[in-house]
Amino acid sequence: MPENESTNDQRPEVSVSTTRAKVMHASDPAVGAMARLPQGAVVTAFVVVMLIGIVFRGVIGAVCFGLVSLVLGWLLYLSWNQLRNVDRLARAAVLCLTVAVTVVLAVPK
Repeated sequence: MPENESTNDQRPEVSVSTTRAKVMHASDPAVGAMARLPQGAVVTAFVVVMLIGIVFRGVIGAVCFGLVSLVLGWLLYLSWNQLRNVDRLARAAVLCLTVAVTVVLAVPK
């Protein structure tokens, strides 16, 4: 082992596709803005949008849950490489649930 290199300085190599790198780079301003918000603000916004979707149902409800689904999918895509398999499964399940609610609200009875 060279003198300059210690065992703590070793980092795993992560390969990122060109598409993922472009999406991550384009997402930096939005992720930074969300990080600067007060703790819990994003969760509160999600809950408010979902409550609006539940109360109004129909097209408004589908749009609200669709927006939540899009944001959750975007965040899942950005964090996918850093998540353990169990965390991926849990977040994908929440995404599937919001997409299912969107579909149910969008389809008239």
